[in-house]
Amino acid sequence: MRLPTWLSQHLAALRALLVLTVLLGLAYPLAFVAIGHLPGLSHKANGSMVTVGSTLIGQSFTDADGNPVPKYFQSRPSAAGDGYDPTSTAASNLGPESVVDTAGAKSLLTQVCERSLAIGRLENVDGSRPYCTADGVGAVLAVFHRDGLTGPITRVVSVNQTGTPFLATYHGVTVEPAKNDTDYVAEGGVITPIRGDAPAKPVVPPDAVTAGGSGLDPDISPAYANLQAPRIARERGLPLARVHELIEEHTDGRALGFLGEPAVNVLELNLALDAQ
Repeated sequence: MRLPTWLSQHLAALRALLVLTVLLGLAYPLAFVAIGHLPGLSHKANGSMVTVGSTLIGQSFTDADGNPVPKYFQSRPSAAGDGYDPTSTAASNLGPESVVDTAGAKSLLTQVCERSLAIGRLENVDGSRPYCTADGVGAVLAVFHRDGLTGPITRVVSVNQTGTPFLATYHGVTVEPAKNDTDYVAEGGVITPIRGDAPAKPVVPPDAVTAGGSGLDPDISPAYANLQAPRIARERGLPLARVHELIEEHTDGRALGFLGEPAVNVLELNLALDAQ
């Protein structure tokens, strides 16, 4: 007996559903689970777990007060929660135009200046950067002109400093300290970053003072790792050459030889130090 057309179509659809469910809902995922447990792949398939976390997720190496533990390599800054919090992974959403501090938050420029200065003190190197003051805030002025955007300068304010300004005068006009809760842009000031005399290529590398987009970056640049090497050698009583060897051993090159930049996994490197 020939089945009605509508019933044949429904049976064909049901057969296709069952076949695709078996293939794509069972066979396909089980095949990849099996592949993930092949020798050499199982560690990554299981989350690259080690005794103190995962090498895929960065973590802070600080004490209870948030200060760097000197015997460990330090990770880059993190904007995820209180730092490297996987439950609140996020970026700061601050960009290159974030140069003026507000009552509720520091600008990206000031954060970079603060971090660079702190790393300079920790590593005993020059932590100065262009557009940063000596006390670690953004070197930014609000410049007022007689005719708005043009004409003689009539007033100058150091917008990120409420104490003594980093400049005494600007184009012959005395620089004033900022007052809290005052919007100098709204008052007509032209925001003017001041480069200063810091070296064009700072000693502290960029990744040491900027947070990653996810806030969970497990890697640092070889430049930042090598900057920390003298401190690690001193704190652990190791030859500096041996510390540099460990950095080299835990440096991953560019993907496919040309994508991205070389990177050093901080957790793996610190575990290797503890094993010495």
